[in-house]
Amino acid sequence: MNMNIGRAFMIVAALALAVSCRDRDTEKRIADLESQIAELKGQKTANPTVTPEVVAGPETQTVKPVAEAKPAGPLPVIQFATVEHDFGTINEGQVVEYTYTFKNTGEAPMIIQDAKPSCGCTVPNWTKDPIPVGGSGYVKAKFDSNGKPGIQNKVITVTANTYPKQTVLRFKAMVTPKAEAEGPVK
Repeated sequence: MNMNIGRAFMIVAALALAVSCRDRDTEKRIADLESQIAELKGQKTANPTVTPEVVAGPETQTVKPVAEAKPAGPLPVIQFATVEHDFGTINEGQVVEYTYTFKNTGEAPMIIQDAKPSCGCTVPNWTKDPIPVGGSGYVKAKFDSNGKPGIQNKVITVTANTYPKQTVLRFKAMVTPKAEAEGPVK
């Protein structure tokens, strides 16, 4: 039966492509049908939360992602006490830390999968164990200001099994440059 579905789909897809190769709606429907058939066959798509939208031009064709759909069922909800922090004025070379705390206010256990900083000067650390409903956790940002004089605005992108999947944490600092040495050093 799966073989017949696959053949029928291939015929429909071939006809649709032949009739309207540059029609965006047709391309989107074909992509949706392909993912539905893959699900029927028990296969996973490369990224099940993002459905590609094919945009065809005169001689080019690009694929741009469409926003992820909210999954069905009970979900965890990550609620941070604050998503922004200001370290104020610090001296270049100083290492500062801030801990963002959160609570799982959803209906399912939460797992933080990753926390990625915007640059190598920031090192995040986070709660690695599953956070039960009503439980709390943290994401700690450690910022090394060495070689970073001036105003600094950094982000940490937290990815979890929530909807939406990503939460962006921000911090800023005014880094006072190191004093320039004048004359010979004794």
